[in-house]
Amino acid sequence: MPETLGARTAGERVESLLAELTALSDKATRDKAEELVRVLVELYGAALERIMEIVTDGEQAETLRRIAEDELVGGLLVVHDLHPLSTEERVLAALESVRPYLGSHAGDVELVGVEETGVVRLRLAGTCHGCPSSRVTVTTAIEQAIARAAPEVAGVEVDGVAEPDTQLYQIETRRPPGPCPVPESAA
Repeated sequence: MPETLGARTAGERVESLLAELTALSDKATRDKAEELVRVLVELYGAALERIMEIVTDGEQAETLRRIAEDELVGGLLVVHDLHPLSTEERVLAALESVRPYLGSHAGDVELVGVEETGVVRLRLAGTCHGCPSSRVTVTTAIEQAIARAAPEVAGVEVDGVAEPDTQLYQIETRRPPGPCPVPESAA
């Protein structure tokens, strides 16, 4: 199987190309290119919908699970609103996947909710709540797991994340008392 772009990488590339199309001065060319993209997306969406119907009608639960869990295919199912699991269900699964890591530090995370804006609200618990390393934990473990499971999530807001200590302390050098204690070198 040839190497394919990840859903997120491909999505970023599509956004970049669409921005370039929007900047074209020739409106007719821009409109035709945008129509081409729209028709192709609709075609692939219709094909994915048909695949999902065939798998569902055939009661192929294991195949459906594998399709939905595949990062690339799952991402496309989200784009076409065909994913069999809701955003909340996928976020909960992502949180379950990071619980062993958090548990190894006597911490935990709780889903507070998924807002209509696409923002996921979480609460850290256990030793993660207020821990100075909680920002790194959220970024490296939790946010990455959520991004893989639910690429449509617009952001993650977490209660209990320790804010970095921004207070700066002034360190002054101390002068030794009296003359310099370092002996002069003999010449």
